Amino acid sequence: MKKKICVFLIIIAILAGITVSCETVAAITDAGAQLAAATGALDQNTADAISQTARAAGTAAEEITPEQEYYIGRSVAANILGTYRIWNGNAALTTYLNHICAAITINSPRPDVFNGYKVAILDTNEINAFATSGGHIFITRGLINAARTEDALAGVIAHEVAHIQLQHSIKAIKNSRITQALIVTSTSFAGAATGLDVNQLTEIFNESIGEIVHTLVNSGYSQAQEFEADNTAMALMAAAGYNPRGLIDMLRSLSTVQTSSSGFGKTHPTPAQRITNAERTIASFNVIDNTALRQTRFNTATR
Repeated sequence: MKKKICVFLIIIAILAGITVSCETVAAITDAGAQLAAATGALDQNTADAISQTARAAGTAAEEITPEQEYYIGRSVAANILGTYRIWNGNAALTTYLNHICAAITINSPRPDVFNGYKVAILDTNEINAFATSGGHIFITRGLINAARTEDALAGVIAHEVAHIQLQHSIKAIKNSRITQALIVTSTSFAGAATGLDVNQLTEIFNESIGEIVHTLVNSGYSQAQEFEADNTAMALMAAAGYNPRGLIDMLRSLSTVQTSSSGFGKTHPTPAQRITNAERTIASFNVIDNTALRQTRFNTATR
């Protein structure tokens, strides 16, 4: 038993150092565990546990492809639509929002994602917006009603596009997958010692992704990520010809209507905090303020 524990602790030490390295090391660890079982150094249950750990660490180290980003994002979108309904009451308004999104993304560093950027309206008066790694952007009717100009709406959309382009949700999932790989490491040893089926541990690992998605939607990103998204949003707006101050105008509108218990108030820093952060960099964007030129089409689209 001591020999088993020593071998397993060595494996844990190796894995702790390579969870962000190439999965080849995980494959070597897997093969080594099975060889140890074949020679009698380890029993098969313990070898299987080590192999499971190695594969989990390898999964954590994989680079997520654009296709994987899309399917992860689609799963997030499905989660959101389990709570909210799409609002189809004004097709022209949905088209208008997608045109704004297209203007922002086509002038951005990442003008396309695997299946394109798409904006939909959620049928709720709650003030909120969501973005998934797959390019899905959801904006509530409540948030649209709080906007006073097209540039303010562009600020909301640019903020969500920034989350996608900065890969905030993917980074959160990657970190959690690495954490889960190490959790599987410890629970796999417990499984080997108690006879728990290793496949059950695999299911626990896979199901954790769903829990991560739920956390992202309900808990929101970190304050630092929200500030980063605001700063990036202003740069995206400037590149598309929008006035970056439109984001600040939107935040001022939100400060008068949102509460801290729901929507943006639950998942974002306060509007005052975000305005303070945005004001630090707004002067670096030299854009002519032509907001008034878009007011007529904004009024027509949102009336």
